Amino acid sequence: MRSRNGLSSILELTMARHRFRLGAVLLPACSVACALLLYACSGGENGGGNGTDDPTSESVRSESPQTNTGAPVPHDHDGDGVADHGPDAHGSVPHDHDGDGVPDHGPEAHGSVPHDHDGDGVPDHGPEAHGAVPHDHDGDGVPDHGPGAHHEDPREAYAKNWKPRPTPPSGAELARLPKDGGSKWNRLVFEKSPYLLQHAANPVDWYPWGDEALERAQKEEKPIFVSIGYSTCHWCHVMEHESFEDSSIADYLNANFVCIKVDREERPDIDNVYMNAVQRMRGRGGWPLNVFLLPTGEPFFGGTYFPREDRAGQPGFRSLLARVVEVWTHQRTEIENNSQIVANEVKASLAAQSGTNVGDGLLLQAQEQLLQNFDALNGGFGTKPKFPRSHTLSFLLRRHARTQDEAVLRAVETTLDGMYRGGIYDHLGGGFHRYSVDERWRVPHFEKMLYDQAQLAKSYLEAYQVTRKDDYADAARGVFRYVLRDMTSDQGAFYSAEDADTQGQEGQFYVWTPAEIETVLGREDAQLFCGVYGVSEVGNFEHGTSVLHLPVALEGKAEVLNMKPEALEAKLAPMREKLLAHRSKRVRPGLDDKVLTAWNGLMISSLTYGSQVLGDDSYYEAARRAADFILQNLRQSDGALLRRYRDGEAAIAGFIDDYAFFGNALVDLYETGFEVRYLEAATELAEQMNHRFWDDADGGYFLQVEGDPGGDSAEAALFFRPKEIYDGAVPSGNSVAALFLTRLGDLTANSDYSERAWKLKEAFGGLLARNPSGHTQLLLALDYAVGPSIQIVLAGEPEDASTQEMLQAIRDRFLPNKVVALKSSGPEGDRLARVAPFLESLSSTATTTATAGATTAYVCRDHACTLPTTEVAQMLRHMDEVRTGPPQ
Repeated sequence: MRSRNGLSSILELTMARHRFRLGAVLLPACSVACALLLYACSGGENGGGNGTDDPTSESVRSESPQTNTGAPVPHDHDGDGVADHGPDAHGSVPHDHDGDGVPDHGPEAHGSVPHDHDGDGVPDHGPEAHGAVPHDHDGDGVPDHGPGAHHEDPREAYAKNWKPRPTPPSGAELARLPKDGGSKWNRLVFEKSPYLLQHAANPVDWYPWGDEALERAQKEEKPIFVSIGYSTCHWCHVMEHESFEDSSIADYLNANFVCIKVDREERPDIDNVYMNAVQRMRGRGGWPLNVFLLPTGEPFFGGTYFPREDRAGQPGFRSLLARVVEVWTHQRTEIENNSQIVANEVKASLAAQSGTNVGDGLLLQAQEQLLQNFDALNGGFGTKPKFPRSHTLSFLLRRHARTQDEAVLRAVETTLDGMYRGGIYDHLGGGFHRYSVDERWRVPHFEKMLYDQAQLAKSYLEAYQVTRKDDYADAARGVFRYVLRDMTSDQGAFYSAEDADTQGQEGQFYVWTPAEIETVLGREDAQLFCGVYGVSEVGNFEHGTSVLHLPVALEGKAEVLNMKPEALEAKLAPMREKLLAHRSKRVRPGLDDKVLTAWNGLMISSLTYGSQVLGDDSYYEAARRAADFILQNLRQSDGALLRRYRDGEAAIAGFIDDYAFFGNALVDLYETGFEVRYLEAATELAEQMNHRFWDDADGGYFLQVEGDPGGDSAEAALFFRPKEIYDGAVPSGNSVAALFLTRLGDLTANSDYSERAWKLKEAFGGLLARNPSGHTQLLLALDYAVGPSIQIVLAGEPEDASTQEMLQAIRDRFLPNKVVALKSSGPEGDRLARVAPFLESLSSTATTTATAGATTAYVCRDHACTLPTTEVAQMLRHMDEVRTGPPQ
């Protein structure tokens, strides 16, 4: 425990990232009382997890709690001020995580003892560990969780005390409730968000974000407490159980604060601003995100998960609230002064930073950064926890296509192989979990997010085009099977997520014991299945259960069993079906059934790509249904998009990512089925996007429309309009907008689109140059713009065999920087010419040069086209010449 003396050191510790820029001049503004508040949180909010959204990024985010004492050093995971890996690490030895100059694992490690991570020759866990104490992961002889632990693991307490939430009323019963929800409910009972409804029966007097809450805070001169999370967030559930369901804490909150709950998926603008504030103050952030605001909305303190009571030298939520009230009562001026400093820091961090040196040098720089951070043993980037980074993999595939660098392709394949064989992939039901808590992809955090399914399926499909590895196609098919089976509404739209928890227990739905498998399959088949999928009596998860994974690739296992891989797969497939049917009888994790426009856009894009690459028309039809649902239910009469649909209600003005993701998906739909109405809708959305979000002064797109997207008056607007460019688990709207506009400009020959896309990249050029590998989705657009890119125009009828033959030849190749248009005859062709006038002249040429009605192909660069051809081989030669130049 640090001494309470020494204000400077306390501030240095707790202000990790930018330290509020508090120097000698500003220190007097924060009195000792203010320092006590900061000291109260100097231990961080460490409750047992440590996931990071992106280990290479400058901003570290997590769904699990974080210890916020690290300095702003890239790759400094232990907060000692020295990078743990990468160019500035303790040393340059691969896998040397403790900086002693010797690898901690791999062929040159301290020794060959399994599970010996510290190199002392004794396993750190397992049957031969330092001691026989269960759950003693650090070898100190005391369990880290469970009976006899230093303290009760909050996750286990949550699981032990879990009880179903009451079902909120609906219909007539809901209409009879008073405005505040009455004695049983709070104001969240009137909301549609599953996350907000989870908290509708809390004794906390929660408000949704809006005028009512902010006006009350200003009238009563109370600080605002904002808690931000999402419905499938495990640690959000834990903190709710510990603190927000506790009547004594709720009474204290209600008496001293105005309390607001926010679903970060509905309101990414609120989450973005306050997440950045916490990162400025604490060095990192995560969910649940808990922030204290002035009545006017500026933040003055925040963190992630707080345990209810003081624990192991860390302040509890109850103690923190008392300190906030004390400082608010006696030192409000200092709080207000400091909040202004924080607000200014956040504004600066979320503003565009222009740079004109935006070119192919950044592509190479990002590649080098990523390969430095690549885990060659397990795949992925950085150390545990490991997150899928789909746009990073897509970027590296483009780098390989440009350079033919085998090291780049090896990084992609090792990562994709590791994920597909690991427990992060659901080997029974298909689809991917959120992230892996270990470096080998074996034990996941079990929630499933729609955006991960969409992006990962596309990365596997791209890799399949490059390598023709069947596993990659199978992984994509598994994702689509899962989404279409479990994540699709009756109307065709896609749901948002499935929880990690079942009845308070994380992963319970997915894990197995050998005995359970034997019950379903019988002894002989169970022995084979358990041997293949790593299921043991000891288990690799909690309580002796196992997460299914492939410790050895199927081909290797078949060789050991003296079988052909196809024969082994033929035996395993019906076993998986039986186990899936058995698993389906378990209580399912919670489903977040809201429909988000942006995330549906990502899934639509992925399905259209799957239809093209795998030749499965059912994927196109599923994408089409979802797009039509959005166009009919989440698009207003003036053409503007709404963000969210649930339970018959569409609401919340769309954000830049809704326009960019869905607009890009409409282009994908057009290039798959060539229905001109989708290209028309894409151009209309581009105009809306430019009108509603573009910053005429500094370039780039704001995250939100002016005012409050939730529909309240300007009083509920955030204290400024942020811009987002960082490509995390979900790429930024600006990054996808750059690609959307570039493609649309190529399809329509409208230079306004492509010029604006370039201005967008320049607007964020400073940030991009500082950390290229943190913006890999934006680099996809830059790679396209650097070129060469090609436009392929087919003049013919979509159902003709010659058209289909040409399309198949195009789609068999990995050609990310291209667009394809189909100019047919009749009204549909005339309709296309109105959207893309340059195509009108091509149809007459096609009529005179085509032979016996065969489809004619034009291959163009910058809308200057090669001679038309009706031969597939000649079309492919033209494509190669446009991309690489004519043969010498």
